[in-house]
Amino acid sequence: MACIEARGLTKAYGKHVAVKGIDLTVERGRIVGLIGPNGAGKTTALKAMLGLTPFKGDLRVLGRDPWSERDLLMQDVSFIADVAVLPRWLRVSQALDYVAGVHPRFDRARAERSLAQTVIKRDSKVGVLSKGMVTQLHLALVMAIEAKLLVLDEPTLGLDILFRKQFYDTLINDYYDDDRTIVITTHHAEEIEHILTDVVFINDGRIALNSSMDALAARYVEVRVDPAQLEHARALKPIRERQVFGRSTLLFDGVAMEALEPLGEVRMPGIADLFVALLSNTPAANTGVNA
Repeated sequence: MACIEARGLTKAYGKHVAVKGIDLTVERGRIVGLIGPNGAGKTTALKAMLGLTPFKGDLRVLGRDPWSERDLLMQDVSFIADVAVLPRWLRVSQALDYVAGVHPRFDRARAERSLAQTVIKRDSKVGVLSKGMVTQLHLALVMAIEAKLLVLDEPTLGLDILFRKQFYDTLINDYYDDDRTIVITTHHAEEIEHILTDVVFINDGRIALNSSMDALAARYVEVRVDPAQLEHARALKPIRERQVFGRSTLLFDGVAMEALEPLGEVRMPGIADLFVALLSNTPAANTGVNA
C-alpha cells in the first residue's frame, strides 16, 4: 500500500481552483520534494493530505481518508508548518512536558538531544527566543515524534545556512529509515536535492513533473559548451540556453550522453534550474510529465 494515493485531487476556494485534479502516488520509504512557486498549490495539497481542508477526488494517506479519519491518521503523521506557532508565555521545559503528555509516540530523549545542540535554555520562555531559536525548538519537538509520515512545509524558514545544513543532516542520519516517508516543500531546492529520492514539480495547481531522482539523472543533462561547439550543440535542440560566467550552458532532454560529452563540461542540472527550464518553455496546462 502506498503512503499517499491521490486521484483527481481538487480544491477550490470560491471561484479560485488551487489544486486541479492532481494524480499522485508516493510510495513508503521515499523522500519527496514538492517544488513550486508561491501560489502553485503546494500548501493546499499538503493541507488536504493532512486533513486540514475538505477536498474533491479520492485521497488516501496511510490507507486512511485524511478528512474523515484525521484523528487516527495523526497518530502516524508528524507535521512541521512554515510558521512555528508556540505561545510566547510557554517555557521550553513546559513545551517538552506538553508534547510528552499529548502524543504517545513522542521520544523526549530525542528532543532533548536535538535541543542540546542549540543554545536554548530549558527555563527560557518562547517570547524571549529569536525567530531561529523558536524554529529550532519547534523542529526538536516535532521530529521527536515517531511518525510513519513526516510532512515538512518550509521547515527551515528563518534559520541560517549552518543550521539548515545541520537540520537536513540530522533528518537523514538520525531520523529517516526505510519505514518512514518524508514530503518536503522549500524555497531552497538546492539544499534538499542531495537527499531526495523523488521530485514533484507543481505549478498552477497541476503536476508539471513527477520523477525519481535516478530517472531525472538519466533523462536531463546540462552542458557548459565549448565556444567552438556551440552551433553543433544548438543543433541538438536544447530545451534551454543560459549564460554562466560568459559561457553558454545548454539543457538537453533525452539526448544520448555520447553525443553530448564532446561538446563541453557535462553535469546533471540542479532542481531549480530544471524547474525554471520546464515551466518557462511550456504552458502550465500542458507540462504533465512522468519520468
